[in-house]
Amino acid sequence: MAQLPNILIILGDDHGYGDISAHQGPHIQTPHIDRIAENGMRLTQFYANSSVCSPSRAALMTGRYPDRVGVPGVIRTYPESNWGYFSRDAITLPSMLKQKDYHTSIIGKWHLGLEPENHPCKRGFDHFHGFLGDMMDDYYTHLRHDQNYMRKDLEVIDPRGHATDLFTEWAIEVVRGHAHSSQPFFLYLAYNAPHTPIQPPEDWIERVRQREPDASPERVKYIALVEHMDAGIGRVLDALENTGQLSNTLVIYTSDNGGQLNVGATNGALKGGKGQMYEGGIRVPACAMWTDGIEKGYMCDNVAMLMDLFPTACEIAGVSVNHQIKGLSILPTLRGENQDFSDRAMYWVRKDGGHSFLGLNQHAVRRGNIKLLHNSPFEPLELYDLGDDPQETSDQTKTQKDAFREMGELLQAEMQQNGSVPWQA
Repeated sequence: MAQLPNILIILGDDHGYGDISAHQGPHIQTPHIDRIAENGMRLTQFYANSSVCSPSRAALMTGRYPDRVGVPGVIRTYPESNWGYFSRDAITLPSMLKQKDYHTSIIGKWHLGLEPENHPCKRGFDHFHGFLGDMMDDYYTHLRHDQNYMRKDLEVIDPRGHATDLFTEWAIEVVRGHAHSSQPFFLYLAYNAPHTPIQPPEDWIERVRQREPDASPERVKYIALVEHMDAGIGRVLDALENTGQLSNTLVIYTSDNGGQLNVGATNGALKGGKGQMYEGGIRVPACAMWTDGIEKGYMCDNVAMLMDLFPTACEIAGVSVNHQIKGLSILPTLRGENQDFSDRAMYWVRKDGGHSFLGLNQHAVRRGNIKLLHNSPFEPLELYDLGDDPQETSDQTKTQKDAFREMGELLQAEMQQNGSVPWQA
């Protein structure tokens, strides 16, 4: 019997659609992310499940819309700014893969709850080496609100070094630890980079500054943070190759939401960025390679979402999904087979506080090329045909009234389920 493939999902944090060199991002060089694309498939219409961190991660872990697992918004340290509680009833991807004896590890950022019951090792992971919280206030101290959320399994740790380097080293340890094992592994490598603070190592800043003299100082620092992460990804891929595991490992790279524009990111020609329901806030770079399962050099414009990785991984592992999810396996797409998602309906949500939200939601729905979005609870709905207007420049709410009504009904149907799962402990 052939050994089941290893599965490695690498998630960047706020990595913009335009900020890989395969997408012709200005000034930037990401040879190792490009290596995944060139040796497999690049997905040009791949979406995060929200415009911010926690909801997208909840969708990835469960194959479901994030509000259906109690995470409509960002999970934060303090109750007054917290907008989610990861449902204890939600079935996670690592727990599914353990049915086929996968060893399951998460390296890096969790961001799905600080409660003991929501520790990764209580949600299906055999091993956790990383950061429990939302963002680090410093890539070297690893603190958030002066609190230490770094853990090795259940133990509080205080490692030294840049977080990106630490996560890379810890991921390599996992890879090397399985070099002589017949047990397949699932490794979820979730970098904090390139989330704020934009704090790359100084030598990386100087390297980019010398190479890209026309880039602004802000852009140079952002590029350096991305390229430093890309180099780490390259080291993990090299470890897989050097241990003879690369050919039997599905490797996927993507991001939890779009790039943050005010810190030097770019989302290419897409409108908007992190925190917005325009394409730049939710469409993200995505590529996958698997020597034994994906032919080289494909580019695919099928729409897909982070939550689709749950059933895809399960199908690859031969695990039956017998509970209700909204994610769809894209394994046929990865294998070069035709999948018709032209009429697929998709939904996005984000709940938040502060003066921009006051506890209300932003939303979007898409069916085919038609997209209805509510970028702010205090702004009107907007309707776009992404086939004719991918940059979302011409609002069609007044001229395409039938489409506006139909998409409004779709949004309403999703919103009726929005409160079905509590988002507070």
